[in-house]
Amino acid sequence: MPGKPLDGKVALVTGAGSPIGLGFNMAAALVEAGAKLSMVDVNEEWMDESASDLREMAGDDNIITILADVSDASSAQVAVRSTITHLGGLHILINNAGISAGNLGLAGQGRTNFWEITPEMWHRVTSVNFSGPFHMARAAVGHMMEQGWGRIIGVTTSFDTMYRQGGTPYGPSKAGHEALIALMSRELEGTGVTANVLVPGGATNTNLLPSDTSLDRSAIIQPEIMRSPVVWLASEESNGVNGQRFIAQFWDEDLPLPQRIEQAGAPAAWPQLGRTTPSPGT
Repeated sequence: MPGKPLDGKVALVTGAGSPIGLGFNMAAALVEAGAKLSMVDVNEEWMDESASDLREMAGDDNIITILADVSDASSAQVAVRSTITHLGGLHILINNAGISAGNLGLAGQGRTNFWEITPEMWHRVTSVNFSGPFHMARAAVGHMMEQGWGRIIGVTTSFDTMYRQGGTPYGPSKAGHEALIALMSRELEGTGVTANVLVPGGATNTNLLPSDTSLDRSAIIQPEIMRSPVVWLASEESNGVNGQRFIAQFWDEDLPLPQRIEQAGAPAAWPQLGRTTPSPGT
């Protein structure tokens, strides 16, 4: 019988704790596909609950939890080293951890102009959403390049959210992450390590939404939508796919793979803008 697509692979997922989060759903999909898993989060209670569910599926030896803040470079290094030590390697890094101003209790649902954002709010959100993926990728990429294979997958956001009025600092921080993925993919070309983006495709029923949201949680995108595309993107089947953005909402398992990729994928970041830039660095 053929093995599972991620047999022999070790994955690290940040922001994996919330039982209704994108991170947990991607982690569960990777485990179901055969990967060993390192779960990283700052919420110990959530992570313990989610890890218990995954251990029932995969066994105690295949799941570890690491309480770490990705915005801290030393914590990122510890998370990567602990993963390699306890699980025997690292092949897949999913930079999913993210927060919004609303999560910090510093802004409500209403629009907040950028000049009303405090420096503390700006720093906290950007340090998790933008600096965090840098710290994690920097800590992991040496090991991946040495083994000649790796996957860095970044969860950013919809393009319009990046510059939506009242969306500072969340939108700009995710735009920075998207640009970082595009840059990393170019610098990693030919190493066997790839960097790509995966997003749900719109408002999603996770804890990023405030508890008093006016959105009907049952009518918006559900986090399970990330499961199928993340397994493919993390697997050998995606070899050579680099610097792309995939929208999970458009990932249709009923289509042949080339059509799936065409329907759900496009270059990461804003490649069309390069044609209008007068010169590099302008």
